[in-house]
Amino acid sequence: MAPKSPPVLRNGATAPRDRRREVNSSSGPDVAPTVAASLSDRPAHFSLVRSFHLADFLTLGNGVCGMTSILCSMKYLVTDLNGWYLWAALILIPVGAFLDVLDGRVARWRQKSSLLGQELDSLADLVSFGVAPATVGFALGLQTNLDIVAMVYFVACGISRLARYNATVASLPKDSTGKIHYFEGTPIPTSIAIVGLFAYLVYIGRLGPSVPTLYSSVAFGEYHVGGGLTYHPLALLYVFSGTTMISQTLRIPKL
Repeated sequence: MAPKSPPVLRNGATAPRDRRREVNSSSGPDVAPTVAASLSDRPAHFSLVRSFHLADFLTLGNGVCGMTSILCSMKYLVTDLNGWYLWAALILIPVGAFLDVLDGRVARWRQKSSLLGQELDSLADLVSFGVAPATVGFALGLQTNLDIVAMVYFVACGISRLARYNATVASLPKDSTGKIHYFEGTPIPTSIAIVGLFAYLVYIGRLGPSVPTLYSSVAFGEYHVGGGLTYHPLALLYVFSGTTMISQTLRIPKL
């Protein structure tokens, strides 16, 4: 059948075509379902949170403990060295470590693991076992320029260690449950040993509110290296911890 020609008006001109009808007819019958499907693919409100597994919430709890510890350390400095805030800052880091261990066990038990969970774990560990221990050290008096360099080095090593782990974990040997056999370098949660030592020194009165000054009376003293630069031997713990974290020859069995 020949296509219909447009109607001719009285003055001899042709009437304009109905463009809306023409577009609809040329789109085909599948346009409406396609549009509906694309609308249904849009993420719902709070879809990220709803996609979290139980282990992910435990990981977030670890990060929350670390951030709260940082804030308590800052509060300790601005409230005339209120010991309650100092102890809260120290205790929250081991609590975060407990949640860090628990989230891995829960993920393997429920067989619910994902790349998102892996990234969450690394970011939470950086806050709780990298930034928080360094902030506690600063609050306890490790505040000279060299002390600060040591703690910044420690955090930078922690960042590098976590990035390397995420990049190489797929190639590391694993058991039947997906658990890796060993770590390359010390895991960043081992910084809890520094926090434990600090807690002991606070308990016996060598650090914390009972120390009369923040600098010279810090446990094990303060040393001058020339050029007006000083450091506390306790700051060397951060250098040692950071160096062992980035080691590629040191292998630590995963328990």
